[in-house]
Amino acid sequence: MKPPVGAHVVDTRTERIGVVMGHEGPYVQLRPYGGGREWDADPGAVRRATAAEWLRAATAYTNARSRGEVS
Repeated sequence: MKPPVGAHVVDTRTERIGVVMGHEGPYVQLRPYGGGREWDADPGAVRRATAAEWLRAATAYTNARSRGEVS
């Protein structure tokens, strides 16, 4: 089953946390939390992010933004 658009997921092949942006062919399109370049993931290698994982991604983005590393 493909996760719904907007869901926070983990790409288990890369351990990256992303937001589901869409579905293209056999892939799930993910974007890093806070924006950035999308990547395609195999739906079989994607799982829902836990609350702790989502919070860690949000905190990392907020910290990077406060340091001026992202806009």
